[in-house]
Amino acid sequence: MAARAIDVRPAVAADVPAILGFIRELAVYEKAESEVVATEAMIYASLFGEAPRVHAIMCSVDGTTCGFALYFFNYSTWQGRQGLYLEDLYVQPAYRGAGGGKALLRHLARIAVANGCGRFEWSVLDWNEPAIRFYRSLGAVAMDEWTRYRLTGEALATFAAGEPPAR
Repeated sequence: MAARAIDVRPAVAADVPAILGFIRELAVYEKAESEVVATEAMIYASLFGEAPRVHAIMCSVDGTTCGFALYFFNYSTWQGRQGLYLEDLYVQPAYRGAGGGKALLRHLARIAVANGCGRFEWSVLDWNEPAIRFYRSLGAVAMDEWTRYRLTGEALATFAAGEPPAR
């Protein structure tokens, strides 16, 4: 099989429709399609508005845009420096195995190193065995001792208002 041409580049404003499309495809894969409330305007404002705090890179294989990664910088008090957090990584099924996912992750690793990051981290659903195998093949290690917590929607608003949680 001939090597495929893979290109990774920073996202530009014209990529917003594709990014939102990939977000929706990822949500379908993760069985959470109904949870996507993002709009093109929201994605544009987040990535290209005043003082953006999130960033995206795009991947194409043989000239076809087929994936993206969205990331931001976080901070480790223990390390005393920032880290890079990968929020989403998605490559369309027809292009998986061509090297696009690995190219996106390597590009992000280079960004992390160039910015003096002490960590490059992400989360994966515990049932997503293909992704888990892929990440392990790169040398990534699961942080099994950590449990992620989340406040969202009404629970977030209730807590912020200082009200007791609904039982």
